[in-house]
Amino acid sequence: MRRALGRAGREARTLITPPPLEPVTPVPPLPPPPDGVRRRSPFAVGFLGAWGVIVAGALALAVYNVQSVLLLVVLALFLALGLNPAVEFLTRRRLPRPLAVLLVTLLLFGVVALGFVAFVPVVTEQTTALMRNLPGLLDRMTLHPRVWEIEEEYQIVEKIEQFITSGSLINNLFGGILGAGKLVANLVFSVIVTLVLTIYFLASLPTIKETIYALAPASRRARARYLADEIFRGVSGYITGMFVIVAVASVCSFIFMNIAGLGSYSLALAFVVAMFCFIPLVGSSLAMVSVAIVGFAVNPTIGIATIIYFLIYQQFDAYLIYPNVMRRTVKVPGALVVLSAIIGGMLFGVIGAVIAIPTTAAVLLLYREMVQPALDAS
Repeated sequence: MRRALGRAGREARTLITPPPLEPVTPVPPLPPPPDGVRRRSPFAVGFLGAWGVIVAGALALAVYNVQSVLLLVVLALFLALGLNPAVEFLTRRRLPRPLAVLLVTLLLFGVVALGFVAFVPVVTEQTTALMRNLPGLLDRMTLHPRVWEIEEEYQIVEKIEQFITSGSLINNLFGGILGAGKLVANLVFSVIVTLVLTIYFLASLPTIKETIYALAPASRRARARYLADEIFRGVSGYITGMFVIVAVASVCSFIFMNIAGLGSYSLALAFVVAMFCFIPLVGSSLAMVSVAIVGFAVNPTIGIATIIYFLIYQQFDAYLIYPNVMRRTVKVPGALVVLSAIIGGMLFGVIGAVIAIPTTAAVLLLYREMVQPALDAS
């Protein structure tokens, strides 16, 4: 009986007393945040932000102040890419690249020197004769009855003659003798810097390409090499094509002007046509206006013939020369060609208009090859 009561008591105590709790492992404290993530005071954040704005503004100001030099660097790189096909043509004939670059450089300097020796004196003489004879040519324009009526009412020809003969033309164009000297010095400096940089880029173009390729990860380097080569090929083809188009336009204009009766000013005006034709979209129209003014001054029939010639040549250029030259170089829709040329010209002048189209072609290539596949896969 006593044993039974003892067993019952032990069981009752077991039921009443709860089992002991298992020991709980304490949670380790969180590691301290790294130095770059530690909380800073609002004053420190504002101070660093202000310094960032100051540095960004200083960099933007520095780029703005040297934008003319940067444009020369970009232009020299584009010219080097345009001359590179000639170097590669020689290297494919088992000629060492340094020797090929030397030959192309000598050829380039030879063409420039020949142009200065053969054409600059003639162009200067014809331009001087044109400026000297322009008042008389304008007087001949007033012999036309309709022109005489307009002249009687507005005195346009008289004002133009006074503007030319009084020296105001030079003062307004160049800011006087000092301004003209400064303009010539800047032009000579720009030409020399561009030629030197072009030769340097042409000689070191393979190294420049390899440096650009090395910026891509090793797993994607082959793809980056393909895209970069396509961009280089497009820019090179565009610059080479522009030289061909300008050469054809200037030679055809020179031949026409000698046939039409503007032989006294043909070389000077052909030089003007060549300079204008480097400007996309509006260059041919500006050349037409310039030559037509001289043509009307000499003879109204020559002026009309000049306008007809340029209108016909523009169609010939738009539908035959330009498509065949540019077909395998740049693939840019017409609307983007117009927009890019206008924006580039407004931002950086003639150089900006020239380099805007191949730059747009490069951006479109990157979009087609990188952005569009990612969008299609998402």
